[in-house]
Amino acid sequence: MAEQFVGKASEFKDGARQIVRMGSDEIGIFKHEGEYFAYSNYCLHQGGPACEGLTIARVFEKLRDDKTSVGLFFSETDMNFVCPWHGYEYDMKTGECISDRKIKLKRYQILQKGDEVYVVA
Repeated sequence: MAEQFVGKASEFKDGARQIVRMGSDEIGIFKHEGEYFAYSNYCLHQGGPACEGLTIARVFEKLRDDKTSVGLFFSETDMNFVCPWHGYEYDMKTGECISDRKIKLKRYQILQKGDEVYVVA
């Protein structure tokens, strides 16, 4: 399996994203809360650039014991990213499509060697 240099860890700030090409693959690399996540940049809906849209905190609904809504809230830890073509939303930690958890983006391994970050494909 090939490794490709992505950048220096010291320059890859939390919340950062980078798109790299490895052969015929485009890969989106995110850094969130000190962890790296890398996924195919090919949206499962219609092939759009899945990793190039907004990043947004996961929205969830709080319910009372009687199942009535308290309201919608943003997660303080869970992030999603959104394909800019048609709004397909993916879980940053798993690559799963939010609207259908049975489908998910191809995930790539990230290696950190000292201050250097690599993606493996």
